[in-house]
Amino acid sequence: MALVVGVIVRKIKERIYAKPKHLQLSLNDKVIVETEHGVEFGYVFETEKELEITKDIKLAEIVRKANDHDLKRLQNNENKNQQALGLVLKKVKEFKLDLKLTTINYTFDRTKLFIYYTSESRVDFREFIKDLGHALKTRIQMVQIGVRDEAKIIGGISTCGQQLCCKTFLKEFSSVTIDMAKDQQLSLNTSKLSGLCGRLMCCLAYENDTYVCLRKKIPEMGSIVSTPMGKGTLKEINFIKETVNVEFSENNTKWFNFSQVVKQKK
Repeated sequence: MALVVGVIVRKIKERIYAKPKHLQLSLNDKVIVETEHGVEFGYVFETEKELEITKDIKLAEIVRKANDHDLKRLQNNENKNQQALGLVLKKVKEFKLDLKLTTINYTFDRTKLFIYYTSESRVDFREFIKDLGHALKTRIQMVQIGVRDEAKIIGGISTCGQQLCCKTFLKEFSSVTIDMAKDQQLSLNTSKLSGLCGRLMCCLAYENDTYVCLRKKIPEMGSIVSTPMGKGTLKEINFIKETVNVEFSENNTKWFNFSQVVKQKK
């Protein structure tokens, strides 16, 4: 076990763990971190905790809290990113690489340049990295990302009119399935259920546990149920109001609370 803090680094918002040394750190503190890639700038997203260290976890180390000089360098690095971007785009075109460039990001000490991209095919970067590294006089690391990570970096406005969850508050991507839409009785039109990334919207998972829990309280659609007005067939469910519509005969239906209906035993 080791005492660590969680730190977010780079535009990709990669989450790493670092030894805090003697520093007292709070959420959102700006810190300088020594990582396997070099010195990086980051934000604390998780305060001190004990973490079991496995061979897959490579701990970084907090160097210090970021000071005014560090913040100025960070801004200077962003200017360097913009300057390098033009050259990267030029080299991608020159080497005819089959990829879509998402963004680039220097480490804080500018010893390495991360290039994030999406591609549907395998790309040979050997000559490209050699040429670009020589031109920029730094190490180059190509990082292939998925479309959800691409949306997380770029951002945008979703169909709800708000900024993308992944760009603002969403910490991790969870699995989202079409069954979640079915459970919530949503139209199974994938174009309406998909976000800017083209994948099912993350918000489908937010209330899914609630719907699953509510579904356990009531019989399935089409069941014969007992109600205060007698037996009928369950035809419709309103999960928001926790009510069901029961049909007793043609054109004779009535709404009941979940607690008022019981499935008939065969």
